[in-house]
Amino acid sequence: MDIPPSTAAPGGAAPGTLQRWLTGPRFAGLPAPAEAAPRLSFEFFPPRTEALEQQLWAAIRRLEPLRPRFVSVTYGAGGSTQERTHATVARILRETALTPAAHLTCVGASRAEVDAVARRYWEAGVRHIVALRGDPPAGQARYEPHPEGYAFAADLVAGLARVAPFEISVAAYPETHPAALSPEQDLDNLKRKIDAGATRAITQYFFDTDVFLRFLDRCLAAGITVPVVPGILPVSNFAQVRKFSAMCGASIPAWMPRLFEGLEEDPETRRMVAAVVAAEQVRLLQANGVDEFHFYTLNRADLTYAIAHLLGARPAPAG
Repeated sequence: MDIPPSTAAPGGAAPGTLQRWLTGPRFAGLPAPAEAAPRLSFEFFPPRTEALEQQLWAAIRRLEPLRPRFVSVTYGAGGSTQERTHATVARILRETALTPAAHLTCVGASRAEVDAVARRYWEAGVRHIVALRGDPPAGQARYEPHPEGYAFAADLVAGLARVAPFEISVAAYPETHPAALSPEQDLDNLKRKIDAGATRAITQYFFDTDVFLRFLDRCLAAGITVPVVPGILPVSNFAQVRKFSAMCGASIPAWMPRLFEGLEEDPETRRMVAAVVAAEQVRLLQANGVDEFHFYTLNRADLTYAIAHLLGARPAPAG
């Protein structure tokens, strides 16, 4: 019987399919998930409408049984969502078993005003603040400190520590904050926030796992020993994420657009692809020893819940 040319190797002929499959390097599979579930935290934003309020609370109820360490609620530029943030945090305290962390920024307020907001949170039972410099208000091109305010996040952290013994989380940027003069200056700024009293750093989202692991090496070399928790963004809308990434300095790996190509009008397939991308990312981080994750939920629970399940998180037993 003649051997088809496509499978014959002798004499310089093209290798057959099986030979082709066996010529490249082999990769071992990821190890099984750890026995102990990782520590999780989830971020929400305060809703603007009744419909969005219902969506937020559906997400909170869905994720609550996973017993996250805390859930954070964002704070708009210039304190634009201050009352909605406070109302959402207060309701979480009142109606759930979750531990809320309120975002607080330096933008558009004096030190006395920021301190008053912090005291209000403490009196309401909030013990955890996510302290941020904050983004410029709409229409303002660059950040300008309030003349009587906290100039930067490190100053805010120190001020909060004077108000009450809060647990304080701060932001970290594996790919460098867009306003930083250099990666070294950005890391120095993170160290100042930690030295001022922050107990945890939560990173901007990223998609290249090596970027985060190299950043951890740099943090340790700089003397940072508190947890630097990876911020994970499941991508439900790739076009939106690409636009936001261009503004916040998060890079899009070359392989990523191809995965979402042609799915603009196919949200169900997009969700499945997004779950695979995020699951691969967190499983690889977990295999490298990372055991704490912060999810940017965008007030939707489905992707975050599925990925947390893959990491080993399970709902608390009923009763």
